[in-house]
Amino acid sequence: MKVQINTDKNIEGHARLEAYYSGELEKGLARFEDKITRIEVHFGDENGEKFSLQDKKCVIEVRPVKLQPITVTEHADTLEKAFSGALAKVKKSLTTTFEKIKAH
Repeated sequence: MKVQINTDKNIEGHARLEAYYSGELEKGLARFEDKITRIEVHFGDENGEKFSLQDKKCVIEVRPVKLQPITVTEHADTLEKAFSGALAKVKKSLTTTFEKIKAH
């Protein structure tokens, strides 16, 4: 399972940020690791320097084996909250997808 972290020009993407979020993804999605080939995370700050509520965005795209990519988006006040919300959404989506496949 390959993890790629991307940031927009308003967010500084450094090795510690990548290591932390990669680790959280691997822990959070461990039960799906044999069913996923790649995960891409995109962090963004939609208003840049200006203050705004809910302006941090996290998009997680998961590419399951032999299925279409699953993409979720979450907006929040901080990157951590946006990431947590997006991770919860992607877990739910993957659980639903694989349960449907198992039922058939």
